[in-house]
Amino acid sequence: MLEVIGTDASGLAALAPRALELLRRARLVVAPARLLGPLEPWWHAEQAAGRIAQEQPCPALLASDRPDQIVGPLEQALASGEPAVVLASGDPLWFGIGRLLLQRFPAAQLRFHPAPSSLQLAFARIGRPWQDASWISLHGRDPEPLAAALQKRPAALAVLTDPSRGGAEEVRWILAASGLQAAYAVWLCERLGHPEERVQRLSPQTPLPADLDPLHLVLLIAEPPAPVAPASLPLFGLDDGLFLQHDDRPGLMTKREVRIQLLADLELPECGVLWDIGAGVGSVGLEALRLRPGLAGWLLEARGGSAALIAANAERLGVSPAGIHEGRAPDALTALPDPDRVLLGGGGRERAAVLAAVLQRLRPGGVVVIPLATVEALAELRPPLEQAGCRVAVAQHQAWRGAPLADGTRLAPLNPVLVLKGWLPAAAG
Repeated sequence: MLEVIGTDASGLAALAPRALELLRRARLVVAPARLLGPLEPWWHAEQAAGRIAQEQPCPALLASDRPDQIVGPLEQALASGEPAVVLASGDPLWFGIGRLLLQRFPAAQLRFHPAPSSLQLAFARIGRPWQDASWISLHGRDPEPLAAALQKRPAALAVLTDPSRGGAEEVRWILAASGLQAAYAVWLCERLGHPEERVQRLSPQTPLPADLDPLHLVLLIAEPPAPVAPASLPLFGLDDGLFLQHDDRPGLMTKREVRIQLLADLELPECGVLWDIGAGVGSVGLEALRLRPGLAGWLLEARGGSAALIAANAERLGVSPAGIHEGRAPDALTALPDPDRVLLGGGGRERAAVLAAVLQRLRPGGVVVIPLATVEALAELRPPLEQAGCRVAVAQHQAWRGAPLADGTRLAPLNPVLVLKGWLPAAAG
């Protein structure tokens, strides 16, 4: 039986009594090079204390940093029945040597004794439950998956860094490139489990420690963005992270690049009535009111609790919608004044009926803009626009966001969006 024992960064000092007893009986010990140095002094100290027989020789010590060189000696130990111990970091079955051992040895010949993983220790240090946490590893990988994971707006994300590819600085770079700096607290966790461990929260302006330890990971913890002065914000094209989100579906909002395009396609007049149907967190409708304060903006969202969230975002942006309603289109549209501009972002299976209701109410010269995710939706919604006498335009928009790659920049794609636009003719005379 091969005993595979996990340790934290403090090494032998953190081992449980059962694990120490297995180590005392071992004839072969395989361990990372950083743990091998203390093993022989520890062994002699244990002999001096009488916990190991004086006549028992020190076990053979073998570094596991070259995994291909440890299989043979472990096979020999199993064949001869000599006790063997493999020391590993944290949980050997979580990004550890356990996977390699299971590829070479039957599970029945391996017994695992996990220590807390770095992920567990990190959340313990900041005192946050982690059952809702996601994690991603950048070890030997391009950073694109991190950018994609951030678009889902996880409540908590642990990033296992690869110092050779930038480490914590790379994580902060991608967070900023995703427009989400305001939406996440960044925790840097170094040497977890070691007496000299260091855990600190970093602000966007805080430089990384000059003595940053290679053994580090980063926690990204979602939190409501701090209050902002509306006058300090850009006129439009706000970062995604500036908007408050629904806790249960935080990633469902119109991304900045698409939002900018929709605002352009709406051709916002100086005054009139704007409907934002399926407003979500209010991002497009509220930015429209920043551009055109004279518009009467009516925002409609079916999700319960959305009115309070949209109102809070409106206050953050310094705008005042004419009305914010929770309800389902098309029925909820009857309470609204006839529109000059309509953004139809929701509707689901009822979107054809919603569009029909919009076209019955759209004023002459009005514009309706519909962002779509599928070509099937385009095929469904274009004919009603044409039948209502609208001029129609279709476009597809694809955006990429830069992410660090070695010494350069790689472009990580966002989901493409189809935009269907219809114009009604202006009134005669």
